[in-house]
Amino acid sequence: MGWRGLLGFEYGIVQAPLGPDISGPELVAAVANAGGLGLLRAPDWECPDYVRGLINKTRSLTDKPFGIGVVLAFPHQQNLKVILDEKVAILQVYWGDCTPDLVAMAHSAGVKIVPQVGDLRGAKQAINAGVDGIIVQGREAGGHVIGQDGLISLVPTVVDLVGNRNIPVIAAGGIVDARGYVAALALGAQGVCLGTRFVATEESYAHPTYKRKLIEMDETEYTDVFGRARWPGAPQRVLKTPFYKDWRSLPSHENETNQPLIGHSTIHGMDREIRRFAGTVPNMTTTGDIESMAMYAGQGVGLIKEILPAGEVVKRLVEGAQILIKQHFN
Repeated sequence: MGWRGLLGFEYGIVQAPLGPDISGPELVAAVANAGGLGLLRAPDWECPDYVRGLINKTRSLTDKPFGIGVVLAFPHQQNLKVILDEKVAILQVYWGDCTPDLVAMAHSAGVKIVPQVGDLRGAKQAINAGVDGIIVQGREAGGHVIGQDGLISLVPTVVDLVGNRNIPVIAAGGIVDARGYVAALALGAQGVCLGTRFVATEESYAHPTYKRKLIEMDETEYTDVFGRARWPGAPQRVLKTPFYKDWRSLPSHENETNQPLIGHSTIHGMDREIRRFAGTVPNMTTTGDIESMAMYAGQGVGLIKEILPAGEVVKRLVEGAQILIKQHFN
């Protein structure tokens, strides 16, 4: 059954790598200890010693395997070397080409590699490269969205493309509860990857105001208002906060570079200024005008009613899926 093992993990539940540092060691370890696959998020700049420390801290909190996500659009070669040297269980990659050379590097280190894709082209490239699994992201997802297709059509298309190859397909985008989990299984996925639901957990490193907004609000929008200069061509799905509603029609020539400072954060040990329209979500250290910062969320956010321990999220997904399948699909 789909709630059982995936890529060597107890359950087919993946906690997305939440940037820039929202999925820290505490969240990843909690998910791993509950039987899921927790993914750290590597910094978007080269800092190999810090990455090694991040991995070691996570290992101090769990004896279970876990993974780390790397955005290929940013400098990553030194970080990648550390990840492979440390033999982290899963290397998740995103927003860049997952090449046969990259897959070979991971496999030679004994590390499984799982790219996230948003269209058929990316899926074909991943299959041909020999990956160990594919996360298929629908347009419903929160944060940076790489494709335009909805999950309900994209997942079965990729499943058919994979065929009888031993490459599990993992559905991502708008899934927050057992109903979404079972729906993904019905589409042919072997697991699910959740982002927004894990931001709204006790262990996530998101700012309390961000977590509260995920409980209070239920509308999102696909936009490119945030982070245009730092990450061009990378649209995102965000909460429809009052700030966003006021600025959703920002002229295309505007970006964060000439905007006023609205706050500060310490991100992966580095002090960072946050300007208006920067794509940086507020973490636990963030000060300033929190309500005017980017708050990423998927379309399923309206189904999130409380902040839970991450282990409880995994437990409810697994037990809920078992009950639904037994009651309705046996």
